Order: sequence, then structure tokens, then C-alpha cells
Amino acid sequence: PMNPLTPERALARLQDLCARSEQCTSEAMEKLRRWGIAGHKAETIVQHLVDTRFIDDSRYARAFVSDKYRYARWGRIKIIQALRLKRIDRDLIDEALAEEIDDETYIANLCALLRAKCRTIGMAETEPDHIARQKLIRFAAGRGYEPSLIMELVRDPDYWMDSDGTD
Repeated sequence: PMNPLTPERALARLQDLCARSEQCTSEAMEKLRRWGIAGHKAETIVQHLVDTRFIDDSRYARAFVSDKYRYARWGRIKIIQALRLKRIDRDLIDEALAEEIDDETYIANLCALLRAKCRTIGMAETEPDHIARQKLIRFAAGRGYEPSLIMELVRDPDYWMDSDGTD
């Protein structure tokens, strides 16, 4: 079994980790807890990391939104839920969404996901039937897109089915 880290060693490890990838306050607290440091000592370490800009929950939220939106093609709902689980303040989440997501690309992402899903459910170049439509709706909802946007697009397959992604 590993010996618990000293607070000084834990701080150095977290500084190294933060220099390599964005971390948020709650992730740092959780790592410290797992390393055997809790309470006032953990709070002091995290506060030092915030004061020295190793940790910035606003910067973390922007990076998280950008990554999940651009690469994983998550919708706003799934991004918000994930950031809430990391205890990011709702105002910071809203700011990050507003800065990082543009509606045109957001809709294009959903259209591309719907086209790809059509291929996997064996629905090519035809109007989606009731069952296919339900599968598309469940799929898009699982990716965190808003029900109203999903319904609007699924009701109008001409908008997204034949598209080459330049819409």
C-alpha cells in the first residue's frame, strides 16, 4: 500500500497535472481525498492552485465545452449535466456555452450525427418511418441535444438527409 502523500508532495503532483491538462476544483479535491489529504489541508492546497492560476473553473468549463462539442459532438444538455457533476457553477457553464458553441455548427453536428445513425440502422436515402424516427430521437437525446431541436430536424429529413455537411 502506498504511503499517504505529504501536502507538499500532493501540491507538486497537482501542479504537474494542472500544467498538462485542465483540472477543476472538484477534481483536485477528489484527487487529494484519494491521496489521503482532506479538510483544511486540501482546501488550502486547492486555494493555492486557484490563486496561482493552475486551476480556473471558468477556463476548465470553456475547455470542456469546446472539447465535448467539437470532438465528441455532445449536445448542450449532456455538457451541462457533465459540468454540473463536476460542481462547476451554473454561471460559468452558461458563459462557456455562449463562448464556445455557435448555433450553425451545433445544428450541423446534429445533422451529421443523424445521417450517421441512419446508416447504422440501415435506413438509407428514404424517409424515416415511425420506428426509425424513434431510434433517431432516442439517439440524439442520448447525445444531449434539446428535444425541440431533435423533433424539428427529425420531422424535416430533407434538411439533413441529403446534406453533404456544408449546410
